[in-house]
Amino acid sequence: MDFSNITPQNNAKIFDSHAHYDDERFDGIIDELLPKINSLGVERIVNCGCDNATNKKCLSLAEKFPFVYSAVGIHPCNIDNGTTIEDIHNFAKHKKCVAIGEIGLDYYWEPEKKEEQKQVFKQQLELAKELNLPVIVHDRDAHGDVLEILKTYKPKGVVHSFSGSVEMAQEILKLGMYLGIGGVITFNNAKKLPDVVKMLPLERLLLETDAPYLTPVPFRGKTNHSEMIYLTAQKIAEIKSKKMEEILNISYQNATKLFGV
Repeated sequence: MDFSNITPQNNAKIFDSHAHYDDERFDGIIDELLPKINSLGVERIVNCGCDNATNKKCLSLAEKFPFVYSAVGIHPCNIDNGTTIEDIHNFAKHKKCVAIGEIGLDYYWEPEKKEEQKQVFKQQLELAKELNLPVIVHDRDAHGDVLEILKTYKPKGVVHSFSGSVEMAQEILKLGMYLGIGGVITFNNAKKLPDVVKMLPLERLLLETDAPYLTPVPFRGKTNHSEMIYLTAQKIAEIKSKKMEEILNISYQNATKLFGV
């Protein structure tokens, strides 16, 4: 991997609240990449699993790197691959598991499985409540159903890569949840998100990458990694007339509070 786009953030702490370093794009470079970005300001990462295979890999990375933590869950696009709620319960006992996720609804890739997705989502929300863990929620083209279910279960947690309206954001905030904002805020075609960020109280903001996906401008199309959060923070700072360091530090505090690390 080319490390030329990694810039040290000496006056701020970075907490990447959502990444996927279990992805095959990081195979063979992870032992170099993670220590490198850690030395340049990335102090915490939550790596999110999607099924048995990725949950195991996420926990393995968390065991290997002290600054990496794990979330475990069944992604809505992975509900048919044999991962069970009992599996998630067992993974969640790990000392470095800090959340149930990535869980939720995806009507873009799996529109024919809405009812099955909702059932698995609800089961994992119940598990999170039982274990007193926050949730990391995936919502793609399923805003109405996600909001309805969250209003019913009232979990603590974050809606990852938030893509809903200002009105939906306000309803999520009423539940006491956080909004995860990533590289999409830097995209020219991000229409609703700037307005969401404008109204979002900083104490409810989590920064995330979704690495290796959703790389912010000007590196869009390349492999994303946690240090690139500073580009997302720059854009949010511009929208909210704040300093980038303030955005990074507040989001760090928020993530530390939510995940307890």
